[in-house]
Amino acid sequence: MDSHQDIPQPSGGAIKHSYTIPCASAFRDAVEALAVRRRVNVGDIARSVLLVMPPALIAGTLDPGEPAADDRETVILKSGPAQGRPWRRKPRLQVRMAPGYDVAFIRRALALALALEAGHFVLKLEDPNAPAEPPPPPPSPPQETSRAVEAANEEVERLRAIISVLAFEPLPDGISSRDEALHVLGFPPGARPDKRTIRARFRMLATIHHPDSHYGSHHRMSQLNQAMELLRD
Repeated sequence: MDSHQDIPQPSGGAIKHSYTIPCASAFRDAVEALAVRRRVNVGDIARSVLLVMPPALIAGTLDPGEPAADDRETVILKSGPAQGRPWRRKPRLQVRMAPGYDVAFIRRALALALALEAGHFVLKLEDPNAPAEPPPPPPSPPQETSRAVEAANEEVERLRAIISVLAFEPLPDGISSRDEALHVLGFPPGARPDKRTIRARFRMLATIHHPDSHYGSHHRMSQLNQAMELLRD
């Protein structure tokens, strides 16, 4: 996990910088869909999280990471000697905002925005004009230990909440149709993803549900494999 103890605070008059955020196709599609629903652009979403959320919370969010080796998109070059030719490149998001941020940190902020949208976090806004409460007395050593344990437990629950977004309830009778296979892979009813998107979603879920992982499930992994076998046919 990257360290972001000193996150720069760009000044209001700074010239905006164009960031290229490489990411999995499924993650890119989810962020762009959120931007469409909110009638904003991806940069607006990233800026909102960076302005409102504590840097430590963003830095502690699971980084979705870069796309897998076979997760690529095809674009047509618009200039240069190869103009008009197709080019296979990593899926990406373009974010325009103040300079000075790390690409992985922005990607984490966008992942946190998706978690907020899914209801796994609740943002509480306080009235800045409300009278300030007196600071609490310094805790005794036993209280400090208790608070450290409480913070650790909260972090575990936060990670479990993120994992639960990607979890699914195994079908009791197995998978017998394409719609059931897509349901196991987390696609909504009526979705018709292409093979590249299906493979990217399978790899992401397999990383979590493989029996050797910390949150692994033999039953879920078995149904993931069954879903992919059906979709390949």
